[in-house]
Formats: sequence, structure tokens, C-alpha cells
Amino acid sequence: MTLLNKKIFIAGHQGMLGSAILRQLRKSGHSNLITKTKKELNLKDSKAVNLFFSKEKPEIVILAAAKVGGILANINFPAEFLYENMMIQNNVIHSAYLHNVEKFCFLGSSCIYPKECSQPIKESYLLTGPLEPTNEGYGLAKISGLKMIEYYKSQFGFNGISLMPCNLYGTKDSFDPENAHVLSSLIKKIVDAHDESKNEVIIWGTGIAQREFMHVDDAACAILYFLDLDTSYNLINIGVGKDISILNLAKKIVSIVGFKGEIAFDKTKSDGMLKKCMDITRMQNLGFEPKISLEEGILKTINEYKNIKRKY
Repeated sequence: MTLLNKKIFIAGHQGMLGSAILRQLRKSGHSNLITKTKKELNLKDSKAVNLFFSKEKPEIVILAAAKVGGILANINFPAEFLYENMMIQNNVIHSAYLHNVEKFCFLGSSCIYPKECSQPIKESYLLTGPLEPTNEGYGLAKISGLKMIEYYKSQFGFNGISLMPCNLYGTKDSFDPENAHVLSSLIKKIVDAHDESKNEVIIWGTGIAQREFMHVDDAACAILYFLDLDTSYNLINIGVGKDISILNLAKKIVSIVGFKGEIAFDKTKSDGMLKKCMDITRMQNLGFEPKISLEEGILKTINEYKNIKRKY
């Protein structure tokens, strides 16, 4: 199918990933786009969501809306992460089915995979073991969402696909210490330490945990690529296929920023899952490759954070 001229609803267009999808759609010449702020449409309200679909009749839906946060937020608020994400997913997916949406894209996270499984993580490893406890609420919600897409597809012929990105970063990422993900959190700490001429920067955990990072613009391109592609797969990993330790990531950021102090680790804090790198063979075999290198993406994100600092 072709997306051009289709009426596309981007749920969660103000978030990091949603805004990147919106930018990419506009860049590609799409103009028949629907966006709603949280005030305009509460996705946790089933009646409001159903009324929206009845009035707007979107042909394509991309569900990028979610309650997200870093490790601290996930540890402190597991109930909210489970409840709010499941409410959003249930309402949007079910209404899309009821109103005959042509294609639906559900976006999840590598948090859906077991804490202890072989690396790199294949799509087939889903539900083969317990989740990482520090983000179990979020992971369970996302598993429910992708299974809802799978079941609606098999039972009702619903045309949906679930894409699982690795750790994303980039434009519109949060630098709030309470909600920031690891890469943006490191950038804030290291840039601030450099600007304040500090002697050291303290990072949570031991530094040995490894993560895979993809720039959000690459992720947006992947999402539109797979929306435009007919495939029998229900689940596809989206990533770069290689990871980096938190220590080496911090060193890379230190080098780019020019920070002269030391890196110290608070080992009383959790590392989370020690290794989480996804197998992207399925993505590559279907013809998609990311373009933005980690160094290029880090530099861009550092400059974006510096611009934010200048405004305040």
C-alpha cells in the first residue's frame, strides 16, 4: 500500500517518537494528517476515542502515545505504567478495528523481552522468561498491546503490525532527571558538569550494562517504511544491531563535550538488564537500514540540549 494521500492519525505526536514521525511524514509530502493534544483527546477515555474515530475516520493509525520514563520513574510508578498504557492501547486499537482502519502500527519497546535471554534478542524470544523487574509494568502493557494486534489480526482480519524499537534518543528527548532515559540523562549530567567546571560526574549503576541506541529520526523512517510495506510478520525489531556499555557511552559523550573531570559510578543503583541488544535480521531482510551513526546522533543531541539551556 502507499501512504501518500491517506488520512493518517499520529497518536502521541508531541512526544519524542511521535513528533519525529510527524516531521518525517511532512518531509515526505504528506498533508492529510490528524493530530490531537492530550487536552483535545484523552486516549484513556473510551467514549471520547470512539467518537473521535467516528468523526475523523482515519485510514492509517500510528500509536506512538504512551506513558514513558526512565528507570527511576518505572521503579516508582509501575501501576501507572501498566494501567495508563493498557487503557490507551485498548481504546485506540479497538476503535480502529470498529471503524475499519486500513492499517495500524503499534509501537512497543525492547522491554517486552525476558531479562535473561540469548543475545542478540530475536522476536521469537517473546514470553520465554520473566521480564526485567525495574520496568515490568511497562513491559507487560506493551506485550498486551502487541498481542491485541496479533489476536485482532487472526480473529477479525485487522491489518496491524507491531514494531519494537531499541533505546531511542534524539530531538525532543526528555532531559528531566526524573523521566530521562539513559543517553539523554548522561548528556545532561556531563554537559552540566562541564559547564560548571566540576571535577567528576556520577552515573547510576556500575557502567557494565550494555544498551543499543537508535536515533529517533531513523526509527521514524523505519516506522513509515514498514507501514508502506505488506508483510506477514506481526512483530519486527527496530534497531541498529549493536550495543555499547554505559561506561563507554559516557566516555564517548565526555570526549565530544570536552569534559575534563572523572567518571564515577553509584553502584548502589540498579544497572537494570545487563545486556539488551536486538536481532535486526528480520528488519534488514525486509530492506531497512538505519543511517545515523551514534557519534552523529550524540553530537546533534548535545547541541539540542545546549540550545535548551540557553533559553533558560
